[in-house]
Amino acid sequence: MPQISQLAATYASQVFWLLIFFGLTYFVIGRGMVPKVMDTVAKRDKQISDDLAAAEAARTAADEQEEAWRKRENENRARAHDLIAEAKNKAALETEARLATAQTGIDAKLEEAEARIADARAKAAAEIEDVAAEATQSIVARIAGLNIDDAAARNAVRKELV
Repeated sequence: MPQISQLAATYASQVFWLLIFFGLTYFVIGRGMVPKVMDTVAKRDKQISDDLAAAEAARTAADEQEEAWRKRENENRARAHDLIAEAKNKAALETEARLATAQTGIDAKLEEAEARIADARAKAAAEIEDVAAEATQSIVARIAGLNIDDAAARNAVRKELV
């Protein structure tokens, strides 16, 4: 078969061109393109790690700022509670002072009213005593036909009223 005998002659030529093609491909891609791709990948990895480090630093700074803010807020809240308590105490003292002043006025009016009532009571008792003494004189005069003096009638009425 003539085709088989030609195979050995063309085989060496095909292997030669195959080696040349793969060698050329190796130098173009392996030496020219792969280092550029690897450099790009390395730059990208470095950029990612730098970005992650910056993000971590930013997160840490944000956490510190948040903690400082919380501390300030807690201090402000405590100061506000102190101011409120102070204002409540001040208002309570002012209210107590006003109530004491009002109570003093009320007590004075009450004493004055009690004095007027006691005076009115004394006057009423005196009038009742006068009326009772006159009624006693009148009753004794009508029933017994006797005239009693005013002092004796008053003494008898006082004795009975007490």
